[in-house]
Amino acid sequence: MTKVAVFGAGSWGTAFATVLANAGNQVSVWARRESLCEVINSRHENAEYLPGIRLSEAITATHDPAEAADGAEAVVLAVPSQSLRDNLADWAGVLPNAVPLVSLMKGVELGTTKRMSEVIAELTGAGPERIAVVSGPNLAREIAEGQPAASVVACADEGTAARLQKLCHSPTFRPYTNNDVVGCELGGACKNVIALAVGMAVGLGFGDNARASVITRGLAEIARLGTALGADEHTFSGLAGLGDLVATCSSPLSRNRTFGEKLGQGMTVAEIASGTRQVAEGVKSCASISELAHRHDVEMPIAEHVTKVVAGEMTPKDMLFSLVSRSAKSERWG
Repeated sequence: MTKVAVFGAGSWGTAFATVLANAGNQVSVWARRESLCEVINSRHENAEYLPGIRLSEAITATHDPAEAADGAEAVVLAVPSQSLRDNLADWAGVLPNAVPLVSLMKGVELGTTKRMSEVIAELTGAGPERIAVVSGPNLAREIAEGQPAASVVACADEGTAARLQKLCHSPTFRPYTNNDVVGCELGGACKNVIALAVGMAVGLGFGDNARASVITRGLAEIARLGTALGADEHTFSGLAGLGDLVATCSSPLSRNRTFGEKLGQGMTVAEIASGTRQVAEGVKSCASISELAHRHDVEMPIAEHVTKVVAGEMTPKDMLFSLVSRSAKSERWG
C-alpha cells in the first residue's frame, strides 16, 4: 500500500485525503493543532472542517511533520497559500527527496506574486518534474461525501502526472492529466477573486444576468492573464478553468462566493473573517493577482475592483456599477 502525506487538515486537505484513501492509499495527515489530530484519530472525523463525514481508517493524523512525511511516496501540500512559504521553511528538512510534491493551493503569494509551484521550487529545490498541481471544481464537502467529481493533475513531466493520476483515481474522483501548470494554477487562484465579485452581486440581491456577466467576463480576464504568462488558452475552457470557475461562483459551499455575499450584505472583511476558521483565498490573493496583472500589462478590471472593495476603498454596489459603466472601447469580445 502506498503512503501519501497530506500537509494540511482543512476542508480541502481532508477531502483530498479521503480521495487518496478511497483510491487504496495509506494517508498521513499533518495538522497544526494536536487537538484536531486526536479527534481525527479517535473519532475518524474532522469535526471542525467537515462535520458529520466519517473518515476512512486508512487516514491518520499527526502534529509531527517528520512522522507525516516518513516513508511517503508523494507529498500533498494543502495549507493556506499565504502561509506556504513559512511552513515549507519549517518542513524542508523532513520532506523526502525525489518524491512528487503536489499543490492543492489556489492563490498567488503577496509581495512576490509567485504561484504556489514557484514557491515550492524556491523553498525545496525541487525541479518541475517533481512539482504538480491539482485543480478543478473541488468543493470539498461534496468530494468528501463521495459525490462524483473530476479534476486536473498538472505537471511538466507527463510520467509524474500519470503516476499521480493513478494515485488519486477513485470510484468517485476522476483526474485528468495536463502539462500546463501555469494555466491550472492561475485558473484556480483567479476564480476565487471572481467568486467574491459574484457573491457580492448575490448579496446585493442582483439576479442571474449580473452573475452570468461577472462569470463570463471573469473568465476572459483569467484567460488574458494566463496567455500573457505562457499558459495554454485551452486550459481555461476545461476543468481547471471554466469548470472550477462555475462551481466556485455558483455554489453556497464556496468560501469565496459566501464571503462575497456577506460583503454585499454590508459586513466588513474583518467581521466576516472573525466568524470563521475557513480561509477565503481570494481575499488575500486579489491584491497579488492585480499586481501580477499590472506587471504584465494585462487588463483585469474585476480583480482590480474586488481588491478595492477588500481594502475598503469601494463599496460592493459601487464596484458592480463601476464595472458596467466602464468604457467599452477596449472590450473587443464578450
